[in-house]
Amino acid sequence: MTGRDSVEQFLAELAHQRRASPHTLKAYRSDLEALLELVGDTDARGLQPFQLRRQAMQLHGRGLAPRSLARTLSAWRAWYRWLARRGEIERNPCDGLRAPKQGRRLPKALSVDQTKALLEAPADTDLEIRDQAMFELFYSSGLRLSELASLDVQGGLDLKDGEVTVTGKRGKTRIVPVGDKGVAALQRWLARREAVARPGEPALFVNNRGGRLTPRSIERRLEQWALRSGCEVHVHPHMLRHSFASHVLQSSGDLRAVQEMLGHANIGTTQIYTHLDFQHLAKVYDAAHPRAKKK
Repeated sequence: MTGRDSVEQFLAELAHQRRASPHTLKAYRSDLEALLELVGDTDARGLQPFQLRRQAMQLHGRGLAPRSLARTLSAWRAWYRWLARRGEIERNPCDGLRAPKQGRRLPKALSVDQTKALLEAPADTDLEIRDQAMFELFYSSGLRLSELASLDVQGGLDLKDGEVTVTGKRGKTRIVPVGDKGVAALQRWLARREAVARPGEPALFVNNRGGRLTPRSIERRLEQWALRSGCEVHVHPHMLRHSFASHVLQSSGDLRAVQEMLGHANIGTTQIYTHLDFQHLAKVYDAAHPRAKKK
């Protein structure tokens, strides 16, 4: 049996015994075929760690991104692990082989002016008023999409004190402030909600059939709202959360407070917004400092 035959047998076992998804099988096949192409006539089952490291470096040299290379190495590692279980090789030569470190991607945030234009788009119909209330609450309180979609009329919202109570990751509950504009938008929606919601429906935000609005529907509504308001960038719900964090941090510099409002368990997660803050300061510097301007 050749190395290619072995790969086919491995993929067949993934498909039938482990019921891997078509997407996983396609990715594994592509990554393992890349290995077989790299080694040519050499039997890939007999490769040593230094040889595999060389093959990975070749892929990286051809422009394969660290994230893609990590996925490729995962497929190679799984095949060699399978070979080792069958006794065809003594040890997995991929053990200890790692992809280059991936650069940390900064979250995208709207500027203050972009956010203002987005949220102040006119809203006249019941569903437009609902949408405006949703997006004001997103930005005002920095909620996650799942947190907003799960809100009920009773129990979570306190417009008198300007607060909302949500349950985030790992069942952790937190209380987050709601700004004046968010409160006003929510009051306007609550005055119209009863005409849309089914009797007994607990959800704060409901669809045109009166049931709870799903996270995917909220995403679509925000996309449509952004297009209608003339926003030139693709806006998704998490971008409003990023914008909330970035703008509060720019104004206050209080990283701990932002961490608490976002519901981050680790402050290291919140610290990424300090990079966004630095980018903002760098742009101000480039625009204002006389020695930073290009001639």
